[in-house]
Amino acid sequence: MKRSVKRTLGLAALNLFFISICLIGLVPILYAFLLSVSSGSGALTTGLSILPEKYTLDNYRTILVEKPFLKWLSNSVVLSVGTMVLAMGTSVTASYAFSRFRFPGRAAAMQILLLLNAFPQILSMFAIFRLFKLLNLLNSHAGLIFIYSGSMCIFSIWNMKGYFDSIPIEIEEASKIDGAGNLTLIAKIILPLARPAIIVTAVMVLIFVWNEYLFATTFMLREESYTLAGGLYQLQANDYSRSWPLFSAAAILVSVPILIIFFCIQKYMVSGLTAGGVKG
Repeated sequence: MKRSVKRTLGLAALNLFFISICLIGLVPILYAFLLSVSSGSGALTTGLSILPEKYTLDNYRTILVEKPFLKWLSNSVVLSVGTMVLAMGTSVTASYAFSRFRFPGRAAAMQILLLLNAFPQILSMFAIFRLFKLLNLLNSHAGLIFIYSGSMCIFSIWNMKGYFDSIPIEIEEASKIDGAGNLTLIAKIILPLARPAIIVTAVMVLIFVWNEYLFATTFMLREESYTLAGGLYQLQANDYSRSWPLFSAAAILVSVPILIIFFCIQKYMVSGLTAGGVKG
């Protein structure tokens, strides 16, 4: 009886601890939202209360009407979807080949990919800028899609290869015995089994492109070519015109699409970590 009571109290204390951590993590988000609906221009209040003295939606109106926010949103969607399609199309096929086939140079290629991923992307920025200038790819969606796809392909290949390794080869062998061809095997067996991992990896690629601003602000030289992250950076680039409530409103709007995507695919994100195995 005493052991049961101690266990119940321990679980209650542990749950209370994690709930407190979650609430603490929500404080910056709540503060950003309150700041976005305030009428001031600063990030700090003069009193002890964080509640704004006057509530207003003018900051959201300014972002949506006076700033090219919808153009930034369109650019981000084009870059995110384009990068996701190109990176996943390349990485799924490459990771399956690395997982299932044994060919000369396989181990060396995987090590080279891992080594390339260890170098900061900023080291290649000057060389890429010169190359894009010669190829007339500055201010081009295609140029950034190539950069982002190359950056995320390495991560995607390693992530997907680990999942393909967890799919038992016996499933493929049994399918071939039943007469399934290579295309049928890939389309109807391998890809459905790997769907959770594909979705998780694709979302991580999308989030990377959605939040990236260094390449976006370097290779996109016009304001109408900026992504959402680049637009946020531009809002705070000038010390004289800086407005934290305006920046907070833009940040809230930028976060909404990602939150919607997370809510829509959360079941796949959970199963992507736990799916796999053979039922005897």
